[in-house]
Amino acid sequence: MGQPRYTQTDNPSQAASTDTGATSPLKRNLDFWALRGALLGSSIALCYTLNPFGLQGLPAAGLGFFVAMIILLAELRLRHAEISGLMGGAIGSLLGLLAALLVTLVVSRTSEPESTKSFFEFISLFAFSFLGLVLGSRKGFHLPRPSVPASPAQLPATNLFSLKLLDTSVLIDGRIADICETHFLDGALGVPRFVLHELQLVADSSDSLKRQRGRRGLEVLQRMQKMPGLEVRILEEDIPSVPSVDQKLVDLGRRLNAKIVTNDFNLNKVARVQGIAVLNINELANALKPAVLPGESMRVLILREGKESSQGVAYLDDGTMVVVDGARRLINRTVDILVTSIHQTPAGKMIFGRLNESSDQLPAHRQGGVSNGTHLRPEITAANGTHIATGNGIGARPEPAANFDPNARPVYSDNDPA
Repeated sequence: MGQPRYTQTDNPSQAASTDTGATSPLKRNLDFWALRGALLGSSIALCYTLNPFGLQGLPAAGLGFFVAMIILLAELRLRHAEISGLMGGAIGSLLGLLAALLVTLVVSRTSEPESTKSFFEFISLFAFSFLGLVLGSRKGFHLPRPSVPASPAQLPATNLFSLKLLDTSVLIDGRIADICETHFLDGALGVPRFVLHELQLVADSSDSLKRQRGRRGLEVLQRMQKMPGLEVRILEEDIPSVPSVDQKLVDLGRRLNAKIVTNDFNLNKVARVQGIAVLNINELANALKPAVLPGESMRVLILREGKESSQGVAYLDDGTMVVVDGARRLINRTVDILVTSIHQTPAGKMIFGRLNESSDQLPAHRQGGVSNGTHLRPEITAANGTHIATGNGIGARPEPAANFDPNARPVYSDNDPA
């Protein structure tokens, strides 16, 4: 249970201090308005007393009011300005005054009438001061700061870690632990409580296969928690109104701005449609598979029969299925094949190939015999004891040995007719 959001205190002094803190902005505003009123009164009184430009009485007081309003408007405008803009405006105004001073020195050396000189002097003063103020405030002025490395507490939370939510399927799969050991995943890994509950239900299932998979997922999670430098969090956030675990993951990923790590094809599609970033372990494995091109040769172990009558099926180390034409009779044997085509599926790649006839992996009934399965009998022996394989009259021809003597007498076996 969470702590109550509001608490009631029995100390009147604490309550009084809280009320005072709540009204402090109002007091500050009243102080500012008092200062503005003082500025307005002072400006009116000053102009009314000094009689500028020969004005007296109400016109002089009106001039003081006009000057005070200009100052207040400037104060309202500068209130929202940044410090860099104010410093830039001040420095730009000073540079503008220096430029106006240079122009005034040049104009004073000319032979123009005094009225013309005064006109150019005032115009240059106003123009350069205005340009320096505007350009300086827009560009700003930034003081050089010492390059002090920021502590982790000063860095924003988004730079410290990028949360990734783990699905039940990726924990049962187990490859996420190997990926974490290689340090290819940065940031924190989050396991929501409802995912852990689903994993526990699978581990307590009556089905032995499901029970084994659930226990494997718990072992993988425990292994990841023991990895140094890897942060695995158990998240207590839950969405009781959503019954589906996949939808809870999607909603939680959107709420926490986190990525989802999964092997579930449907969850992958649903999350990406809703704009949630997904890390799919199967897609990563497919991207890391070695490229196989048609015409290349490889050696595989035929494990079982294929769907067709003559097909055999093998698997690569990464789980890629290899369908070999004509390898049905070569089950539990390692053969060389030639890749004929590659078919990409949503679950991965399928490689189709045929037996490499140029290799020596043919079965025993094809070695030294004809293709119809008739055995060739070694019946001719050379003089030096070398056996020469002969055919049975169905198209097979003997291959003479290198040291074969053509004048040698044939020796027949005991069970062969004379």
